[in-house]
Amino acid sequence: MRVLVLSDIHANLTALEAVLADAGPVDETWCLGDLIGYGPDPNEVVARLRQLPNLVCMLGNHDVAALGQMDLAVFNNEARKSLLWQKQALEPENAAFLESLPQETLVRENVSLAHGSPRDPVWEYILNTLVARMNFGSFATPYCFVGHSHIQCLFQLDQQADRVMLQVPPSQTPLQLTPRAILNPGSVGQPRDRDPRAAYAIYDRQAESWEPRRVAYDVPAVQGRIRARGLPEKHAARLAEGW
Repeated sequence: MRVLVLSDIHANLTALEAVLADAGPVDETWCLGDLIGYGPDPNEVVARLRQLPNLVCMLGNHDVAALGQMDLAVFNNEARKSLLWQKQALEPENAAFLESLPQETLVRENVSLAHGSPRDPVWEYILNTLVARMNFGSFATPYCFVGHSHIQCLFQLDQQADRVMLQVPPSQTPLQLTPRAILNPGSVGQPRDRDPRAAYAIYDRQAESWEPRRVAYDVPAVQGRIRARGLPEKHAARLAEGW
């Protein structure tokens, strides 16, 4: 059972299409939220995801904000400007799809799914071992998949040593999973680990393996659409460097 795990597409259709092509045939797709925000293609991204068979999808903080369910004051000026445009641009059928998605942590067999963290599914970032440690008590499954930080990594709990370790496994190399772990596939549409390539992962449910992946896409084309829509220059510039 081959599962495509992706997160933080952020209205970047070109990156999403590159990921779907690179991943090849999969049995299911699990999307960990932030379909929109930052990028130029909110309707195109939502419409593309809606076409995918066996899709499990949840809301991220940008999705929640664009639906008017979160105060935009919690976002920085550039993100707020983008969200205001995305909110106006979102077509009714795509807004309705987003409104149908859950915000709370989901469980799929031995995996918990959250956008931010199992402790705070919409907003909390898991960026270090301390925050990861505090979250292991908030899910009961062997594994938890999260997004939000835009950084491809994993946090491994060694229960015997009572220690949490941060790992950045090499891309394109399957990793045999060991309970318990929190894993992040990285960001499809706006990576922030100094690698501009779109990030995602393949999870094999039978083998319990995790393969982080990267794929290049046409960054200048996306930058051009961001600028053409009058969105913040920062959101175009950062795509080329992955920050």
